Amino acid sequence: MTIHIHNSALASRLDSPLTPESLAGIEILLEGKGTFEFHSLPNGLFPAAVADEYTGYGNVWVRDNVQLGHQFLALGETDRAVGVIQGLTAFFHTQRSKIDRIIDGSLDSSDPMNRPHIRFNGRTLSELDEKWSHAQNDALGYYLWLASRLVLDGLWHPGAADLQLLTRFVPLFHALRFWEDKDSGHWEEQRKVAASSIGTALTGLRTLRDLLAVRSELHGLDGEVRGQLTHEAEQLIETGHRALDSILPWECRAESPAEQRRYDAALLFLIYPLRLLDVTGNAAGQIVRDVHEHLEGSIGVRRYLGDSYWCADYKEKLSEETRTADFSDDLSSRDALLRPGEEAQWCIFDPILSVIYGLRYSETRSDEDRHQQEHYLRRSLAQITSETGEERAFRCPESYYLERGRYVPNDVTPLLWTQANLRLALRQMMTTLTAPSVHS
Repeated sequence: MTIHIHNSALASRLDSPLTPESLAGIEILLEGKGTFEFHSLPNGLFPAAVADEYTGYGNVWVRDNVQLGHQFLALGETDRAVGVIQGLTAFFHTQRSKIDRIIDGSLDSSDPMNRPHIRFNGRTLSELDEKWSHAQNDALGYYLWLASRLVLDGLWHPGAADLQLLTRFVPLFHALRFWEDKDSGHWEEQRKVAASSIGTALTGLRTLRDLLAVRSELHGLDGEVRGQLTHEAEQLIETGHRALDSILPWECRAESPAEQRRYDAALLFLIYPLRLLDVTGNAAGQIVRDVHEHLEGSIGVRRYLGDSYWCADYKEKLSEETRTADFSDDLSSRDALLRPGEEAQWCIFDPILSVIYGLRYSETRSDEDRHQQEHYLRRSLAQITSETGEERAFRCPESYYLERGRYVPNDVTPLLWTQANLRLALRQMMTTLTAPSVHS
């Protein structure tokens, strides 16, 4: 498939095979153009995007911040990764009452507004008043995963209250029955039992379990408490794995047509960055093939078939007030606007596919894996906006959507999550290009 490069300054650099020198030149160009700017709030957290105020993307999402934090960690910028987790931890302390009351059964967790909030005012660390689909077990799992990993790596040294907060996620996931809970997941829409949410929560629990097992001293947690938590976590992990195995490679196997979903690009995150699925294993291979065969478009990747968010002529069909509103209770009005095949094509997935193929190549040394890694990196770079786009030139969009028959970046440009994933893909490509030859 021909790759359409939106930025002509990159076109000439992508005409020939990539080398360490040419890749370094691309990185220098993008750094100089501000493509990889990440401006944090004073507390270390990041808004989701530099976008029009109406989108609401100036707020903080837990999921996006963990993805950014992981990127910083992977690239050696550990202070920024720790800053993200410290900021999120400070917010989750404000949610402690909700967590405790869900655990003891005094708060109705079926109401998403009663769940720990996963989207909030990052400057004040306060909840937003508007109704939102806060039932998102994946966001909670991402936080638990990265926070536990930073402690395991000796990079974050939380106090006793912080550690006690982390451990409350074990009984919280138990109370929520995450393995069969209908949550709104990565895309904050239709509630369903989703493999991508179960897998993310499972990864968080596994990482916390590992932390409880190997650290000789955890402030405020004596041996007996740690033993009880470890036992409960092990039981949840076993239950979660059984549930996940019964669903994959589907996202949701529900009988209800509204909930059932065979293909969803969120499943890629179980391969990377979570590494829950073996990159060369059968499950990972099937997910990647599904994305390639059913969700991949000419520019980016659809989140899922039938996704009406930023469908064709979205700005003409919906007012500013409703474009990014909470549709989790009823998607039918927005779905009615979609014509088949005109879903938005997102830019967060191609770099993840490139990383996945790069990780595969590091194990297989397969020419096909090496080719696919470069192919998806080229697609990722091709998505960078045109140099003639004024203030949005050289930026990483959330997605491209059809506007009067032509694909253009949506209003959420730049999206910091896309930037982070592209940086990871560039680093993995450099690792591949500088690896010793298999014949040496």
